[in-house]
Amino acid sequence: MQHIASRESLIATNNKLLEVAESLNGIGLAAIGTQLESVADLLLREVPLRRTLSENTLSADTRASIANRLLAGKIGDEALAVIGFAVQQHWSSSRDLQEAIRRVSRTAMFRRAERTGDLDEVEDQLFRFARIVDGSPDLSVILDDPTADPVARASLIQRLLGGRAHTLVIELLDALARDTHGRSFTHGVRELVDQAAQRQDKVVAIVKSAVPLSPEQTERLVGSLSKIYSRRVSVHIEVVPEIIGGISVQVGDEVIDGSVAGRLEALKRRMAG
Repeated sequence: MQHIASRESLIATNNKLLEVAESLNGIGLAAIGTQLESVADLLLREVPLRRTLSENTLSADTRASIANRLLAGKIGDEALAVIGFAVQQHWSSSRDLQEAIRRVSRTAMFRRAERTGDLDEVEDQLFRFARIVDGSPDLSVILDDPTADPVARASLIQRLLGGRAHTLVIELLDALARDTHGRSFTHGVRELVDQAAQRQDKVVAIVKSAVPLSPEQTERLVGSLSKIYSRRVSVHIEVVPEIIGGISVQVGDEVIDGSVAGRLEALKRRMAG
């Protein structure tokens, strides 16, 4: 979602979801998340409909009225309120509207995990699954294939994780397998990890270390990174013997490379230059 208008509309719609969800219990959050996801699925399939609901030449009230006539009685009042609000916003493309509804459906799911105290575990399982895919070229090729049947891809997720992962992790990855927003599946998993961290006002740090870090070392690292980024940091540690020693830290697009291998590579570049 590159356009400023769509990003601002997404933030507003997400805030609307959080406002509506404040009074909901776990069952209600599960329901609104599922219902918003079903609307996102509908808009993915029905291109003319999503174009109509995001058509800026129609008034906001007209778009909301169309959505209400179509969905009233088919989804709950809370989900309908979020959809009605979303279609009144300005979207740079119809796909941005559909993607935003998918994203706020995930916010509802993550909010449910917050309530049950499972969000850290959900984030960790999503991250570990992303690492498994990254470390398995055959699997990543299958999941990232843009020509793959979405239903078959979702079936693969069920076979890989059914009974082995948190139910919310399976739900999120199943939905991603069916709709990757035109990007790679692995990119989508990383976005899920980031969104889970953002729900706790955290940033994600991927740490590569030549050896496992002790709890004390991990705690010091988290403290140092939290000071650098002025936010809580969710640290995911990978043991990579190839870096020889030290650690490498990646937060978003920023890399802090303090590994021996990194320093040697930097030295070689300076000598060559």
